[in-house]
Amino acid sequence: MWAGAGVVGVAEEVATRLWSGELPVRVDGAAVAAQCAEVAAAARALVLVPAVRLLVAVSLAMTVMILIEKLFVAAVCLAVRAFRLKPERRYRWLPIGPNAAAAAAADEEAVLGAAAFPMVLVQIPMFNEREVYKVSIGAACTLDWPADRIVIQVLDDSTDLVVKDLVEVECQRWKSKGVNIKYEVRLNRKGYKAGALKEGLKHDYVKECEYIAMFDADFQPESDFLLRTIPFLVHNPKIALVQARWKFVNANECLLTRFQEMSLDYHFKYEQEAGSSVYSFFGFNGTAGVWRISAIDDAGGWKDRTTVEDMDLAVRATLQGWKFVYVGDVKVKSELPSTFKAYRFQQHRWSCGPANLFKKMMVEILETKKVSLWNKIHLWYDFFFVGKIAAHTVTFIYYCFVIPLSVWLPEVQIPLWGIVYVPTVITLLKAVGTPSSFHLVILWVLFENVMSLHRINAAITGVLEAGRVNEWVVTEKLGDASKTKPATNGSDTVKLIDVEITTLVPKLVKRRARFWDRYHYPELFVGICIIVSGFYDVFYAKKGYYVFLFIQGLAFLIVGFEYIGVCPP
Repeated sequence: MWAGAGVVGVAEEVATRLWSGELPVRVDGAAVAAQCAEVAAAARALVLVPAVRLLVAVSLAMTVMILIEKLFVAAVCLAVRAFRLKPERRYRWLPIGPNAAAAAAADEEAVLGAAAFPMVLVQIPMFNEREVYKVSIGAACTLDWPADRIVIQVLDDSTDLVVKDLVEVECQRWKSKGVNIKYEVRLNRKGYKAGALKEGLKHDYVKECEYIAMFDADFQPESDFLLRTIPFLVHNPKIALVQARWKFVNANECLLTRFQEMSLDYHFKYEQEAGSSVYSFFGFNGTAGVWRISAIDDAGGWKDRTTVEDMDLAVRATLQGWKFVYVGDVKVKSELPSTFKAYRFQQHRWSCGPANLFKKMMVEILETKKVSLWNKIHLWYDFFFVGKIAAHTVTFIYYCFVIPLSVWLPEVQIPLWGIVYVPTVITLLKAVGTPSSFHLVILWVLFENVMSLHRINAAITGVLEAGRVNEWVVTEKLGDASKTKPATNGSDTVKLIDVEITTLVPKLVKRRARFWDRYHYPELFVGICIIVSGFYDVFYAKKGYYVFLFIQGLAFLIVGFEYIGVCPP
């Protein structure tokens, strides 16, 4: 007889006798606990500890990558400042307009360029921009450029009919003053911002234009913006894009806006400057820039396949051999999102989109024949992998997961250089972008670590093309008349009509949010876990990480309860 059948028979008999009560059920709790402890210890030794050690090694490697990238960027920017290698010295630049006579006298080739103003299109995409719609329209309509050589194009995708009417009235007001302004609307929002910009280029009057200046609704270019940027394009036929620097009118509104200013100042003053100086490439910021229309066409035009249509266009243009120049001396005022909700949506788009774009273009970047190997390496490794993937990954995995988890595992040791020295150097290199906020650097780092939870989630979403990968939420602007004044005030009559329409039209009554709706549970969960790890370090592990763990956990709780930013009206 098959031996297995006998075993089964015995088992059935034992089960029957146990069920009938003939045999007593005896469980040795101590033995079971001991066996469970042995299994747990084996799993810890064979699986958990090696896995965490691997995470430590990978995190340290990524941290070193980021350090090298920051040191390189700092060295480039230091050289640019030391040798005064401004864009005007690296590229041919001659003034256009009133100051052109002197240049023409010194350079006979400049006479024609000085006398002729190229045709420029100014695009302003909008979506329900009630608080700031006048800002960019007013600033664009007062740019120093001949009226017959410029077209202001307002691309209004608003779904709020009241806002739509207000924007149209504002356009008509400027049109009555002799400004060549076009108010364009679509029947749908297909492609969101990219779709609006693409649709805007289809109008017949655009065929006469050579360049496009782009501004989001809250941006206020100075009157000489075109005079300072267009010459780069006129005199350098291989330049496709001139990017200006953002300046923030509400940076001091709250701690959230101060943190954003610190991050974006480093991005513009260092990352964009280094990319422009060494590679003639950087990511287009989507606004406050001037494009050569032929370069847009050569790159394949606007595409809405990701939520970063600006970066998508920039990468495709550089793969066609076009060059970009960043002009940090030209600053354009704008508004930072001051509510945490708006900032979260913005960061999701800015983190998900690049990861998604990298997945779509990683092979194309390697296969292109029109750029050098040096630029390919920069695009693939430095710009995308380190800047858009590794930076988000290591910030959360290392500082918010691996370090707290290592407290519970005595076998896992993190070298002092990896937990203190390297992170400190990286932080100091990034903090130099905004010296006036240097005293906030510790709070800023803690907040950036909290935001890494959203950024890594968004990056994973982009790579996997799942969930909210194509989510596009326009960043909410609150506006403030005392901080973001339009370039030109309207007549008293128009002001009165504006106020009446804005205040008297009934608003939709929204359900009052319950107090717990403002809580962000992922942040609260991570914060509690980190604080518990801190207490374990104090009483048992004694690795000395508890100071960092306590303040980092507290930062997660503060954000989790949304005690940051302003409350929207």
